[in-house]
Amino acid sequence: MKTVYSPWNMLVKYGSSPLGLLAANSIIREGAIRHYERRTHSRLLKNHSYPRQVQEDKFYMGRATISAMVKVFQGAKNAPQVRRALINSLILNIFLKRKSRVKEFKRQFGFGPPTFLVIGPGKFCNLKCTGCYANSSSDASEKLDWPTLNRIITEKTELWGSCFTVITGGEPTLYESQGKTLIDLAREHQDNYFLMYTNGTLIDEEMARKLAEVGNITPAISVEGFEKETDARRGKGVHQKILRAMKNLREAGVPFGISITATKNNADWILDDETFDYYFDMQGAIYCWVFQFMPIGRSTSLELMVSPEQRVKMFRQYKHLVKDKQLFVADFWNSGAVADGCISAGRSGGGYLYIDWNGKISPCVFNPYAPLNINTVYKRGGTLNDALSAPFFQAIRNWEDQYYRKRRADEKGNIIMTCPIKDHYEMLRGLIDKYHPEPMDEAAAQALSDPEYKKGLIKYHNELAEATNPIWEKEYLEVSS
Repeated sequence: MKTVYSPWNMLVKYGSSPLGLLAANSIIREGAIRHYERRTHSRLLKNHSYPRQVQEDKFYMGRATISAMVKVFQGAKNAPQVRRALINSLILNIFLKRKSRVKEFKRQFGFGPPTFLVIGPGKFCNLKCTGCYANSSSDASEKLDWPTLNRIITEKTELWGSCFTVITGGEPTLYESQGKTLIDLAREHQDNYFLMYTNGTLIDEEMARKLAEVGNITPAISVEGFEKETDARRGKGVHQKILRAMKNLREAGVPFGISITATKNNADWILDDETFDYYFDMQGAIYCWVFQFMPIGRSTSLELMVSPEQRVKMFRQYKHLVKDKQLFVADFWNSGAVADGCISAGRSGGGYLYIDWNGKISPCVFNPYAPLNINTVYKRGGTLNDALSAPFFQAIRNWEDQYYRKRRADEKGNIIMTCPIKDHYEMLRGLIDKYHPEPMDEAAAQALSDPEYKKGLIKYHNELAEATNPIWEKEYLEVSS
């Protein structure tokens, strides 16, 4: 009799652990993926709260996510802690253990907590990249002290049920406080999974081995394209160091991805198949985060921004990579449909807040205006929950609800353009003028006093709406049936 490989008899044979299920063999993995495709696609399309195409986009991203996780298991055959962390720190916590804490939070506050935090523990960096949003360099010394950083992770886990943490910088691998590093942070918080944005230049064999030992950190390494483009922005020889870092991570069994910044100079080709064949197939990347250049930090010039026409091209290519090549590629602007709009300001359902090296709390890494500081909150006897109640954050969340999240499927706002600071600057500027959050650096302060900056971003909004509204109306505003 022919064996039927359903997920249910696989669980009986290999045990209830998803680790056993995914790692057993290719037949089991393929059977689980086919089961996901059948059940999830049907379930998503039955949800009439969203346009049909939004649900299709979510399905393809979910499928790409599963493909990425399968690659992690295949690449970590000799790194058991990596496999164990993926299951225990990420999958089980997100889908099972988090539920009770989220339920308690909703009972207490009437809305859901954010899903994760982005933290920049230190501003120091060994590179000085052109247009760095954080304005990091080797001259910077600001950092969160270890007790504060450790408390933040503990609180978000206990109060929000949040088990995913994004670490940015500066260069995270250089963080040290009271003899503690990010390796110590990951070891201390095995119930969290950490994604670390890094330039990759310091990931030698020893660092890769340490990452494999703790298991719950994945580096996202910054590239600008190939060697020529990466070295042009980050410094001569950086790309070769990145390739060595990727080799070290592959050999240690540590999953890693890439982080790409799109500008007007590379937007026409940065998401081409050639780029992804090189980094995914040849170098072993598992995922890619795409950032469109933001006029903040070291460069408030609007000149390097991706044009509306280029953004539409990137939108089409990003969808091709996810749907046709089944790659996990997320563009924080063009992936608005998958994320249900902007995820900033601590919104529930996939949202986050950003805390920098000085303790300033802002809606987003790319929205450098902070209504409060975590150090001040703690001195007053408060917690992370106090940050969520800041009127500036509440106002942004209310706008998100009114624009998209709480509107009918056939009336939802265009979330191909979802970013408050880049795509809807006039709205955000009104909130900044009303609530007066503190600019996080001198560049952010100067932007508020520059009439050309405001004029340019309002112009960008109008041109982007003209380019993307027809796509949204024609391809998305169809109610699921």
